[in-house]
Amino acid sequence: MTSDTGNDLRPSPNAAAEPAARRGGSIVLVLLVAATIVAAAVAFMTLGRSQAQPYILALLALLAMVGMFTLFAFAAGIVRFADRHAEDPIIRPISDHAFDGLAVTDPRGYVVYANTAYLALTGASGPGDVRPVERVFIGNPDVSEAVFRLLKAAREGKRLQEEVRVAGPDSAHGRWLRLRVRPLSAEKRHAKYAVWSVADITRDRERQEDVFQELQHAIEYLDHAPCGFFSVNAAGELVYVNATLANWLDYDLAEIGSGGLKVADIMSGDGAALLTSIVPEPGEVKTEVFDLDLRMRNGKTMPARLYHKLAFGADGAAGASRTLVINRARDDHADPQRAAEVRFMRFFDHTPMAIATVDKAGNIVRANARFAKLAQSLSGAGSASKSIFAVVSERERGELVAAIAQAADGQGDIPPVEAKLDSARERWGQFFVTAVEQDTRDAEAAIVYVLDITEKRTLENSFAQSQKMQAVGQLAGGIAHDFNNVLSAIMMANDFLLNAHKPTDPSFQDIMQIKQNATRAATLVRQLLAFSRRQTLRPQVLDLRDALSDLTMLLKRLSGEKVKLDFVHGRDLWPVKVDVSQFEQVIVNLAVNARDAMPDGGKLTIRTLNMPAKDAERFDYKGLPVADYVAVEVTDTGTGIPPEIVDKIFEPFFSTKEVGKGTGLGLSTVYGIVKQTGGFVYVDSAAGRGTTFRIFLPRHIPEIEAVPESAPEAPAVAAPGAEPALKPRATDLTGQGTILLVEDEDGLRSLNARGLRSRGYTVIEAENGQDALEAMEREQGAVDLVVSDVVMPEMDGPTMLIEMRKRNPEIRIIFVSGYAEDAFEKSLPEGQQFNFLAKPFTLSQLVAAVKETMTVSS
Repeated sequence: MTSDTGNDLRPSPNAAAEPAARRGGSIVLVLLVAATIVAAAVAFMTLGRSQAQPYILALLALLAMVGMFTLFAFAAGIVRFADRHAEDPIIRPISDHAFDGLAVTDPRGYVVYANTAYLALTGASGPGDVRPVERVFIGNPDVSEAVFRLLKAAREGKRLQEEVRVAGPDSAHGRWLRLRVRPLSAEKRHAKYAVWSVADITRDRERQEDVFQELQHAIEYLDHAPCGFFSVNAAGELVYVNATLANWLDYDLAEIGSGGLKVADIMSGDGAALLTSIVPEPGEVKTEVFDLDLRMRNGKTMPARLYHKLAFGADGAAGASRTLVINRARDDHADPQRAAEVRFMRFFDHTPMAIATVDKAGNIVRANARFAKLAQSLSGAGSASKSIFAVVSERERGELVAAIAQAADGQGDIPPVEAKLDSARERWGQFFVTAVEQDTRDAEAAIVYVLDITEKRTLENSFAQSQKMQAVGQLAGGIAHDFNNVLSAIMMANDFLLNAHKPTDPSFQDIMQIKQNATRAATLVRQLLAFSRRQTLRPQVLDLRDALSDLTMLLKRLSGEKVKLDFVHGRDLWPVKVDVSQFEQVIVNLAVNARDAMPDGGKLTIRTLNMPAKDAERFDYKGLPVADYVAVEVTDTGTGIPPEIVDKIFEPFFSTKEVGKGTGLGLSTVYGIVKQTGGFVYVDSAAGRGTTFRIFLPRHIPEIEAVPESAPEAPAVAAPGAEPALKPRATDLTGQGTILLVEDEDGLRSLNARGLRSRGYTVIEAENGQDALEAMEREQGAVDLVVSDVVMPEMDGPTMLIEMRKRNPEIRIIFVSGYAEDAFEKSLPEGQQFNFLAKPFTLSQLVAAVKETMTVSS
């Protein structure tokens, strides 16, 4: 144990000035005390028991008194056990003679330890004058706030550092101090003790100020140098511009320093692309020379030569550039040769064509700004490649390699090369290769001019696709018309057979099978007409949510149990004007296609939303005008559509399904109906990631239409485009009257005439419009109704109607055709009234239409 005179953790002035004497233990003293006690015991044993007893009691009482005193002294802190670590003869001198002032304060704020440097820095005259930090700087307003923060940190057991300036006696010379505070240790009994550090950093501050002043002078020299200077980071932002360049460009230095100005803002044309076209080489520093035009704030340009220095890191990443700018506008009149060089470089970099010179291996020797921008837009990495072949798709490089080889051999009139560019999306370029002069061919073998012809190719492909679809549509429409005539005859003859046979007849089921197949064939023909946009539509204004809600149950049955069907409707949908039944056909066809694309199940989402013009423009679909639409999106999570066939999916009879599992008319029907409605349909798909069909239907804006007064006794005949009254209102389809039947197909005409005669009508047959007019002349007004085909030789139906109305304005007519009603109604004068019956039709449909028209008009 040692006495407390060696414990410095008490408020003792002596402890602050100099450490107490160290108490070292002695083994000799321990052995001497032990020998004395043993000797006394032996002596007592020789005296005898009775004589030694008083001495033994006296010795035990003495030892007990010493033990009791020691316990009280230890409890009072007068005596303590020596700490071998604290008594380390090396650690203590480190803190005593440290350069920085060190002090330890107890929880009450008293200094329990301070080294010599602390006394000197705080101005203490001796150990008895030592003070804590807050008392040293009391009354100093420049330091009080920092000391307050340090005291707060000390109380909270945190670390903190402050740098303060303490004014000297004359207020002219002061000194800088660094004040630090931290907890003494993490032990509980020392947790509230704080260690203070005070260091004089005046010389460090003076050195920093000297460096700052030198830097300020350097910046001032650079700012007012006779040439411009700027630095740009990897993001293309200007991080520094000197005053000379800012003055040339008419920019305020403060505005540039605030950020937001990019190098592209001060470069004319595509000049900024050249600065980032340097091919990176890890660990290298490259300097390139560019002759470019700088753009001033007012939009004017200034020719300049740039010495662009760029350093690359070990990973090839570019650091901030160092660019020197020489104003070449002053050379225009001083040196004609330099002026010519400036004019050429401005022409070279501002031409709208990408130009590059290459060596025999295709490596780029030099390139203009437009070529640098083209290369960067393809690579996406911000740097162009060394080889010109890198801008071309790997499969398309052969022709360009051959063209450059021809130029290297000095050949002329090299045909231009069209090649697909190496880009994430499809882009095309046209390359013009010319040879250079013989004396410069060592470094440069050819000059390559590049035109981006992506838009031209897209327009050509779009026009070719449109022409193909139009031709296929015309063919499909013509085939459908001819098939309708054939099917009309089959269905009419089939009706005669059904009327002549009873259900119990053995052949009745065969006749019904013929009817079912004829009906199925008629459905296929309607799909062809839908693709060719020649079917009759009955548009009406509706809310798509209502139309889709009616289809919910049907779509669930069609999708099956493995496919989850989900509807997502936008709020406040705009109205559209569509044929409800045809629109339902579109949704059903798309849903069936989606189901077939998800054989293992998936999710089918049908979404409706308003698509304002600004939103529609973002899709950037080709051929989609900027307008307001109501969009319908049909999305599946199926197998997707391979990119090589996505352009063919709307063609009729194109199908990827097995034979017998699809007609190839589903999507072509969708295409035709949407187009005939005035809408647009597009597809976004990726193999393995599902497909989305987007239908854009024009927003319908209701107009106030005047309702004409109905004339009395006016015949209730449907106007063009109106819903014809073709549904029978009575089971009795017999009637009386004279009907002029005009049809160029003999077989079909005879069957129709036979059917009408079987219902009590008198039928006059005519082969074409001219024969019909002659028949009317012969009958002299006895004709009650005309049933006529539309497309006929010599005189078609619309022309015949006009001539008949001249003779008899009240004549009633029903047009029958395999084409749409609006395909011929435009050729009629305004106000002409007629009814329309689409081919193919059955006997009951024909006589019902005749009965309806005769009854309403009588």
